[in-house]
This record gives sequence, structure tokens and C-alpha cells, in this order.
Amino acid sequence: MKKKCSNCQAENDINSKYCSVCGFQLPITDNDNLKPEVEDLKAKKTKRKFDIKTFIGFIIGFAIMFFVKQSLFKPSIDKQLAEFANEFNKTCPVNIDEYTTLKNVVALPNKTIQYNYVLVGIEKADVKIDTLKKYIFPGILQNVKTNPGMKLFRDNKVTLNYYYSDKNGEYVTEYIVKPEMYE
Repeated sequence: MKKKCSNCQAENDINSKYCSVCGFQLPITDNDNLKPEVEDLKAKKTKRKFDIKTFIGFIIGFAIMFFVKQSLFKPSIDKQLAEFANEFNKTCPVNIDEYTTLKNVVALPNKTIQYNYVLVGIEKADVKIDTLKKYIFPGILQNVKTNPGMKLFRDNKVTLNYYYSDKNGEYVTEYIVKPEMYE
């Protein structure tokens, strides 16, 4: 392919910028314009790839931060226990048997839950503490060890207090189940 000089009408090589006969500047052809367009397309493609990489990097970074936040910043066990106590208390008082009523549940500091029971129709003087400890407390410990509902407590090594009072609200006895007892 040849370029024609607009001054002398001589034919010149396609890559020439000036006429070989008269030295006049040759007109710019589409071939000269084509090179900058190709370079522009390359620049645009490179920029688009960078944008996709940035977007993918942002998504991956966001996902990592989300999972780190979820795993490192779980609510504290004391806060979970307080929520548990509040939810459980919505159903209280609960009759456990003909002699025992669960009055309420209290979340105490240092990973401790306290169940407050009332011995229905019984006064402190009528209660045989030895009998209570012999028959009731082993059942409580077995319940803590095996009940699936107690898994949260076992997994987080929660201390469980079982507080008993008589029909007048007077303290009768307390049974404390520490993590060492149910592990």
C-alpha cells in the first residue's frame, strides 16, 4: 500500500511521514490512527482487569473480616447466661413436682447460673437436709452431666447453684455444681 502526496502526487511508502520527492508532509492515514486506538484498548483492558481484581479483593477481604468478627467477638458467656435467665424467667414459676417449684433463674457473675426453688407447703424445720442431699443432689448432678439442654453450660464450664427455700422464703439449703464435678 502506498500514500499519495497531496502536493506533487508522488507515491510514497505507507509508513512515510514526508514525501520522498518534495518533502511535503503526507496526510495521516487510518493506519497511523489505528496504533493509538490499539494502545487505548490495551490501556482500557488493563484498567478493567485491575477493577475486577480490586472488586474481588474487596469481597474476599470483607468475607474474612466478617468471619473474624463473628468468631472473635462472640457475646461473652455472662451475657449469654443473662439472656438465658431472662428468657427462662418468662415461663416461671414452674411446678417441678408436688413439693418443688422453680421460682426463677438468676445469672450471676463469673459464669454462674442460680436456680431458685421453693419447697411448697414445707417449712425449714420439717426438711431433713441429709435426706435431701442423699436423694435429690445426685439426680441434679446426673441431669447436669447428661441433659442435652445443659450442653451450653458444660461447654462453657458454668457453675450451677441450686438454692432451696421453704414456703416462707427462708433459706433451707444450697447445692453448687462446679465444672470439675460434671467434666
